[in-house]
Amino acid sequence: MNIQKINFTNAESQQLVGRLELPINQHPHNFAIFAHCFTCNKNLSAVKNITRELTSNGFGVLRFDFTGLGESEGDFENTNFSGNVEDLISASNYLKENYTAPTLLIGHSLGGAAAIFAAAEIESIKAVATIGAPSNPKHVQNLIQSSVDEIKTTGKANVNIGGRPFTIKKQFLDDIETKSLPDVAKNLRKAILVMHSPQDATVGIENAEEIYVSARHPKSFVSLDGADHLLMRKEDSIYVGSVIATWAKRYISIPNTETISTSHQAVASLDAEDGFTTQMTVGSHTMMADEPTSYGGNDFGPSPYELVSAGLSACTAMTVQMYTKRKGWDLENIEVHTSHSKVPTPILENDETKEIQIDTFSREIKLKGNLDDKQILRVLQIANKCPVHKTLHSDIEVVTKLV
Repeated sequence: MNIQKINFTNAESQQLVGRLELPINQHPHNFAIFAHCFTCNKNLSAVKNITRELTSNGFGVLRFDFTGLGESEGDFENTNFSGNVEDLISASNYLKENYTAPTLLIGHSLGGAAAIFAAAEIESIKAVATIGAPSNPKHVQNLIQSSVDEIKTTGKANVNIGGRPFTIKKQFLDDIETKSLPDVAKNLRKAILVMHSPQDATVGIENAEEIYVSARHPKSFVSLDGADHLLMRKEDSIYVGSVIATWAKRYISIPNTETISTSHQAVASLDAEDGFTTQMTVGSHTMMADEPTSYGGNDFGPSPYELVSAGLSACTAMTVQMYTKRKGWDLENIEVHTSHSKVPTPILENDETKEIQIDTFSREIKLKGNLDDKQILRVLQIANKCPVHKTLHSDIEVVTKLV
């Protein structure tokens, strides 16, 4: 995982804390923002699972704590729905200033309603996905119904939400009274995906219907049959992330990666601005090579020496397995672990001892099966006869010409 802790300032000059999760094998093709549910935070397991599905599909995702929640500054009792929308706009500004403006907004429960309102204010957003969202922010009153009269009479009340105490002020209720999500959805003119479970006991499925009917095309609905409101089952949140990633690609721009071809076994292509990140075609397979971040690379792929080590490991495993099958030996599995290093080695030259660096491949072989000692010894001998091993020990010539 490639996760960075980030901080940005909201409209009230308070520090909001988030996690920016990036793909491990490429630069993000687009950025998304995740808005968590009412009184939740960025670290809800469902939020993490959805985020990781998106990053595995090339998105960079910013998940953060709304004002007064989690690690973010501010008092929750002084916040309201409008403040959540403003926080999303601040998050968008952070990405725009430091990375690339986001194109996708995702919101869970009340965060879904906030995502729709924020999308109307953020020009770069092309698509919005809601998960178990209420059709009106006023729906949150259902969670605190027993305290609404007290809040309206005294100005505030302590309420228990999800087993945790929160103070809700009258200004929060006054704020949600003024927000009409259907009106915003009707005029949004951006792609919207509504995801909802028919079994959602917290926000009923009729809310999804109202959002969907209000929204303009292009709009989509996906039923999360069997899921609960918080997506507590891991398979439900993974499914949600996978669907959003696939759906969103229809409405955002993803740069085309040109496949390079060659009449040789392998070709590598590197643009000046890409550092060490190298596009490759190996046989009929596309892949990427890179250097570790400690060497100034992005670590988006194996390093050149790691590729050589991989070739030795693969060739050893194939050679041994082929030999033992021909012999009819009981070898269920072979693992070959290989690393390259340069080992300082003293040599004698002109009656003087000096030290040189010897390229060394350390190889460890793990066998699973029913082999006797004599067979194991023969396996090790065969490992040293694999073609790549023999090539590395032979005289090698590289013929280079400019084309």
